[in-house]
Amino acid sequence: MEGEKHQPNPQRQRQPGASPPRTLKERLFHTLPNYTGPYSVGMLEIEVPVREPRPFSRIKRNHIHALRMDTVLFAIYYPCDASSTTLQGQKPSKATWLPRPRALTSKGYAKFFNVPHLPVTAYIAATTMFTKLPAFRNARLTESRVHTGPSPHPAQSQDTVTNNEEEKPKFPVIIFSHGLGGSRTCYSAVCGELASNGFIVVAMEHRDGSGARSYVNIPPGVSPTVEQGIDESGGNRHYKVDYIFPLDNAQDTSPHNARGVDTELRHGQIEMRMAEIEEAYYVLQLLNNGQGDLIYKNNQRKKGNAGSSSKGLEGIDWSDWEDRLLLRNVTVMGHSFGGATTVEVVRQNDRFPYIGQGILLDAWGQATPKAGEVTHQSLSKPLLAINSEAFMHWPENFQRLSDIAREARDGGALCWMMTIKGSTHLSQTDFAILYPHWMSLLMKTMVNPRRAVYLTVNSSLEFLNRALPPEYTTGNCWVDEGILQTKLLLAKELPHMHRPDDKWMASRLRIPNELWLRITRWFRRTPKTAMVATDINGKPLVGLMSFELGSEVWMHLSPHQDELITSDMAESEAT
Repeated sequence: MEGEKHQPNPQRQRQPGASPPRTLKERLFHTLPNYTGPYSVGMLEIEVPVREPRPFSRIKRNHIHALRMDTVLFAIYYPCDASSTTLQGQKPSKATWLPRPRALTSKGYAKFFNVPHLPVTAYIAATTMFTKLPAFRNARLTESRVHTGPSPHPAQSQDTVTNNEEEKPKFPVIIFSHGLGGSRTCYSAVCGELASNGFIVVAMEHRDGSGARSYVNIPPGVSPTVEQGIDESGGNRHYKVDYIFPLDNAQDTSPHNARGVDTELRHGQIEMRMAEIEEAYYVLQLLNNGQGDLIYKNNQRKKGNAGSSSKGLEGIDWSDWEDRLLLRNVTVMGHSFGGATTVEVVRQNDRFPYIGQGILLDAWGQATPKAGEVTHQSLSKPLLAINSEAFMHWPENFQRLSDIAREARDGGALCWMMTIKGSTHLSQTDFAILYPHWMSLLMKTMVNPRRAVYLTVNSSLEFLNRALPPEYTTGNCWVDEGILQTKLLLAKELPHMHRPDDKWMASRLRIPNELWLRITRWFRRTPKTAMVATDINGKPLVGLMSFELGSEVWMHLSPHQDELITSDMAESEAT
């Protein structure tokens, strides 16, 4: 019941899946935490030519179409068989967190932040150059299903049992769209956590000029959309895509920009992003139909090509993937500009009939087309919006997201809109985990970065447990903290304690008595994980092991109780 203590789910004590060992270099530098779900996580990278190469929009830079699609690139995080990577005495392979070529990618980030590239490259080399994803590259898709009750086979480890039925387990799919400056790897904490709970997560790398830097490889014998700017060094043809700044309006992301968002550029980018998602879904269909060899043949992320690892897609048994993906009721999920993309994907039901629901992570509402601007279809599919507190204090953005949430609710869909206390815009990315001190000092982030990821993932799992068909969720062992049961926050109760001055709107929070708090914590040798959010009265929030509803989030909108009851009854009848 709302307002009462929510008892901890006993499955919180589940055994996490095995993770690859860390090297000495990783231990000396920044590392990403192992995933906590019961499945081990595998990861592979695919870049293949699109079916219809073409430019998007009339926007040009240096007389060349700025938005053009020749190939599609994405990473897949998935439940894997960890033992498959240790056969023949080989050490497990792991992908680097910073996309290759790492030094040139660092220059792309320097250009994105408009700072000299040498200091950025040197700093990244000293911190995350050797950071790797805690996932087994090219491991086998697991053939074991997580067992939620007492195991009939006690000798088996990791709380899993071999599926004795002839049919192998199938897994639901999530397509993830990154934000500005993002890539296929910089949301690995969220994507990997979801994969460790039994999802196939497709992390897009958009080449629409919204990422810091990405490399497009042109297959031999294929004509690119444009001939200018093609680099043939290294033995293959490729071109790089850097971040595209709006002309004469470079800071269109700022709340204080008098000219507002460059809608021509942003809407053109969303259109290209949706086309990339369509291409990725087509590849998933090939994978599920037993045509993995065709993907392998056309894959451009292979030894010798730009941005590629020598591992490529070597060692994958494509028969493992045949008929293993649940390609209906796919979830689309995105952060920031990826959230804006998600809104438009969920709206366009005719174009994306296989999309069942959407999850918005701190969506950039100002860049999201208003209902009717791009499509005349309205949002009528289940929606979960998880905001940061920093964006909650941005009035125009909060209002736009509220309108989107109500659009979904008015369309008859289940909808929740919530905010994670003490979080800032990057709290749902890997940057918050890898650079927690900078996040605390510069952005005034107060929530523990790992906890912010777990709140994001766990609330998403609660949402999907309601939104997905019963056959997709039967037998899951997902953590249920009752986050979506949090009592609604009334408008008059909207907290303002951490609201910053207008100068820092949307970018950071305000910590009352910050200097004194930091000094006292330093003298007390308080653990660095103690920087947690505070409530509206300034009292520290409860820790990780407390289960009081509403202690870590604010709930702004949720379905009425009778709507939830109706939904639960419908699911029961369907079962």
